[in-house]
Amino acid sequence: MEIITLVLAIITVLYVVFIVQLILGFTKVKTFEPTNAPPKTAFTIVVPFRNEEKNLKALLESISRLNYPISLLQIVMVDDFSKDQSVKIYNQWRMAHEAVDTTLLENLQLSYSPKKDALTRAIPIAKHEWIVTTDADCIVPKNWLLTLDRYIQENQPEMIVGSVMYKVKNNWFHHFQQLDLMSLQGTTIGSFGMEKPFMCNGANFAYTKNFFNAIGGFGGISDKASGDDVLLLQKAVNVNKDKVHYLKNPDVIVKTKPENDLFKLFMQRVRWAGKTTGYDSSYAKMLAVVVLFMNLGLVVGCGLSVVGKLDWSTTLAFFAVKYSVDYILLYQSNAYLRKGKFFVPMASSILYPFFCSLVGLYSLFGSFTWKGRRFSN
Repeated sequence: MEIITLVLAIITVLYVVFIVQLILGFTKVKTFEPTNAPPKTAFTIVVPFRNEEKNLKALLESISRLNYPISLLQIVMVDDFSKDQSVKIYNQWRMAHEAVDTTLLENLQLSYSPKKDALTRAIPIAKHEWIVTTDADCIVPKNWLLTLDRYIQENQPEMIVGSVMYKVKNNWFHHFQQLDLMSLQGTTIGSFGMEKPFMCNGANFAYTKNFFNAIGGFGGISDKASGDDVLLLQKAVNVNKDKVHYLKNPDVIVKTKPENDLFKLFMQRVRWAGKTTGYDSSYAKMLAVVVLFMNLGLVVGCGLSVVGKLDWSTTLAFFAVKYSVDYILLYQSNAYLRKGKFFVPMASSILYPFFCSLVGLYSLFGSFTWKGRRFSN
């Protein structure tokens, strides 16, 4: 079993190196302190949706509460062949908010990716230069656009990445998802601090039409069902990294809903993991491989320890090392996203390697269902 121990040790060392880099990178991304400059930037918010009757009203109401001039705002909704009352809910909201410039479009199936199709449909008819995307199951904060505007005025970016977190109930399943999302957000911020950005979330993403067109839009990445955010970001970084910024400020943290069903959560994570095969960033690919091998190594270590082929102290030592560096990155994310609320993610961290390994392996070979459709990675 010496060879197994050696392999686990090498993987653990590589994992620690990657996570420590992200931890150090996180510290380099400073919180943006906005000025009191009057708003100038005009935004078009694009929201693709499919069968979101349970969530759409909350999103639209949060948009109606935005602390931003209506004259600088347009909303483009793209219905992706909904079979429920989503369109009716939108129309009711539009009649109650006639002063808001809103447009409803029907999606067109142009590629393998419905989300990219929806955005491709909406962007040409956007009246304003800045496109902001979010999801139908989100709630946007009151000063979201105001803070974006002030950042744009001060820094002149062409693409901006913001944070997303879950609005959870007090149950373990939701907190497990929050832990997972916090790790992804920590990785996102850390990669920007390292000047190797490769991750973002389309629920809080903004870019100019000119930049979108300059990098070729979704050309070359439409073969993936997902990736309207991450794969587009990586294209942008390759063209002009200096114009791609991360905006760290509590007023731009968008909240979304966790899944209440284990199968849906698994399918969602498989969908997310499926993007990795389309990554253009070599650093992102290496990190994804190391993370998968680290989690898979712990699963194998536990299995060997159960059958008596590997000492439990060895497996626990590797887990302790992983947990320690993970906790630091999660602590940083927690301080920003949840204002430092107390958390000890021990139980979730024990189960996470098993969940992550299953998702990672399945995503390489299996298909997934999402919104009533089946896709293959």
